[in-house]
Amino acid sequence: MKTLYLSDLDGTLLCGNQHTSQFTVDAINGLVARGMLFSFATARSEETAVPAVNGLNTSAPPIFYNGAVTGFAHDIAPPVCMRFSGDITALIGKLIKDGIFPTVYSFIDGEEKFSFLRDKCTDGMTEFLETRKHCVRYRPVGTFTELTQGNIFYLLCIDSKDKLGTVYEKYRNVHYCVFQKDMYSGSQWLEIMPKNSTKANAAVMLKKRLNCDELVVFGDGINDIELFKVADRKYAVENAVAELKKIATAVIESNEDDGVARFLLSELKK
Repeated sequence: MKTLYLSDLDGTLLCGNQHTSQFTVDAINGLVARGMLFSFATARSEETAVPAVNGLNTSAPPIFYNGAVTGFAHDIAPPVCMRFSGDITALIGKLIKDGIFPTVYSFIDGEEKFSFLRDKCTDGMTEFLETRKHCVRYRPVGTFTELTQGNIFYLLCIDSKDKLGTVYEKYRNVHYCVFQKDMYSGSQWLEIMPKNSTKANAAVMLKKRLNCDELVVFGDGINDIELFKVADRKYAVENAVAELKKIATAVIESNEDDGVARFLLSELKK
């Protein structure tokens, strides 16, 4: 049986310091070298995910932005990028009219960028952007036309829970929306993506693309629930939310205790 193992990063494969432990890196690299088909599915971009898993080898394309992008930019096969149907610029215009100023992720002339109106940032957005101001994707702009350039695949809004909650209810059935607090900053986030941009859809497509018989996943958060529903087996780390544990095949050790790596070591000894 050909099995694809797919792990979430933050709160699952990564420790609280936002990095993989050396134990996890060594264990998974050893298993990959023996033929294990392994990768990760994350809300992060490639640029922020790669340093977090420094030294870790994968043997299948990773999933970024909660399913909006699959595959490394430097792979021989170009990454698969989901696109919004309809007029995404109209949606951005409606958000701005309602006082929500999103950071807009897009490919402009083949390069990934995140654009934002430099004079319209909330405190939470400013804090987020400050951690990424040296990033090659960083693109402050001054006009709506500049903000909406390129092939847009992801919107990030950081604001109050009440304001974003209203937007979430308005668009949750139109687009794929993730409404939750960021686990590190505590800021309220609303992520808006194309309807088919989910970890679940990306994982199913990857399973089919790689001709796998079984999909085994690991997670900790609410945004992993749909991924768990399409997996053949699913394992929640001990620190996972209760909703995820309820639908898990089993609960394994926590992220701080290298739960995923220890499970894989035990699994592949069979």
